[in-house]
Amino acid sequence: MISLLQLGAELGPELVPSPGSEFSAKPVTGVHVSELEDPTPYLEGGELLLTTGMPFAKSAALSLAYMKRLGSKEVRAVGLGLGPWLKQVPGHVLAASRAAGIELAIVPDGVPFQHVSRAYWRLSTRDDTANLMDSLGTQTALARAAMRPDATSAVVRGLAQALGGWAAYLPADAGTETVWPASASALVEDLRAESIRFNKAGVPSAATFELHGQPVVLYPILLGARIHGFLCIGSGRTLTRADRQIIMTVSTLLALRARQREVVVGTAHALGAATTKLLLHGQTEAAHMVAEDLGLAELPNRVRLLGIRLSPGDDPGLAARAAARLLADPGLPDLSAAVDACTLRHVQDEVLYLVLPASGIGSKPADGPGESLEQNALLGLPALADPEVSGSLAAALGDPVSLGEIPGNLAVLRRATLQAPAGRLVAVNASEDAKAAGWVRLLADYHRADLLGTVRAYLAARGTWEDAARALGIHRNSLRHRISVATTLIGVDLDDPDVAAHLWLALRRETSGPGLG
Repeated sequence: MISLLQLGAELGPELVPSPGSEFSAKPVTGVHVSELEDPTPYLEGGELLLTTGMPFAKSAALSLAYMKRLGSKEVRAVGLGLGPWLKQVPGHVLAASRAAGIELAIVPDGVPFQHVSRAYWRLSTRDDTANLMDSLGTQTALARAAMRPDATSAVVRGLAQALGGWAAYLPADAGTETVWPASASALVEDLRAESIRFNKAGVPSAATFELHGQPVVLYPILLGARIHGFLCIGSGRTLTRADRQIIMTVSTLLALRARQREVVVGTAHALGAATTKLLLHGQTEAAHMVAEDLGLAELPNRVRLLGIRLSPGDDPGLAARAAARLLADPGLPDLSAAVDACTLRHVQDEVLYLVLPASGIGSKPADGPGESLEQNALLGLPALADPEVSGSLAAALGDPVSLGEIPGNLAVLRRATLQAPAGRLVAVNASEDAKAAGWVRLLADYHRADLLGTVRAYLAARGTWEDAARALGIHRNSLRHRISVATTLIGVDLDDPDVAAHLWLALRRETSGPGLG
């Protein structure tokens, strides 16, 4: 933007401040010439209006009304041309301009108004050229940054510095955010919430919203019609055309980077799927040869098969990540890191199979269900946190086996995967005693009611409601409710003789109580 101060410096004696004043640095949006009594219908606001004063200069009342009209239109300044109508500036014109907040500039006698207009556009051209060069320089630097190994971090940092604010890139798949400067990390949770709302709306265009009192602009990073991530910007000022060019450059660079990652990941998954298919069909030696020829990592000696039940439309990648967060059977390890690193995966007949190295799975058990997950389980709802996978998602994890034993365990794993309750990660091939010990731990860890004692009394009474309720000293309906909660919690039928036998023996080992008679 060109200011009246710049214009005065450019024109020198051809444009001077009114007596007793100086030019300000406020921007002027353009130069307009008019001798109309009311030129406001032809103005947009912010202009320098050039006039000889013919419509108003002869009367103080006319001057005040004229300046008020310009002030209501937010005209920035009036350039009063001296000559045929006025030889000097009347005092009432000065007073009227000051009252209306209009800057008054003087165009001396004999200076054509066209000189002022040409000077404005000359300065505007220089300003646009300088902004363009600055923008091109910034875009070149960002393009170079995109070639670095830490491309996303470098590009986001460069954008924030260019805008004098902060910037953040949020992957749509809930991956790690990139934020600069680090102080803006406190905004990530709110930005995530906005991006999720934006993603659900399904409108691939920029959006503006207010966050903690400051405007934030959110741009979707698109790959075709799919949103790959979100670029969030807080500049603390109005974005210029050059700023928007830089933002578009960054958006393009992030999209290209995302596409590169997709190609690399897609190639790795295709190669991994070919190797996995050979392993599932018992072609172990061929799988070793293919993995070696394709440059994949050396196949592990012992593995654990993870089966994930898919529904039509489920994305296998999202489903795999979600499966690692399912409500897990007691004693199962944390699968998150192993699943993220796994390239040996293959979809076959609605089941996604992952071949995980037995030694690469976290030794610590998966986190127990929090209160909300526990409530979901008791209500029969899946414990899913990802809205992009189906609610029927379930998984099963097999025991450690050698590569040659995979085909022999596949049928059992598949049956367990398809039969697993929605929202659960179940163990396969674990001994019945180990399963029963896990059920006992789940019952003992439930603190809202004595489920452990309730189940023990129910089994001791051989499933007779009246006898079990009498032994516990509670109403039969209360007993029914507790047993319903217990069966939902451990995911088994207490009236199944096999379940009851193994659970009773586990209770005898862990607790003391009456026998089954």
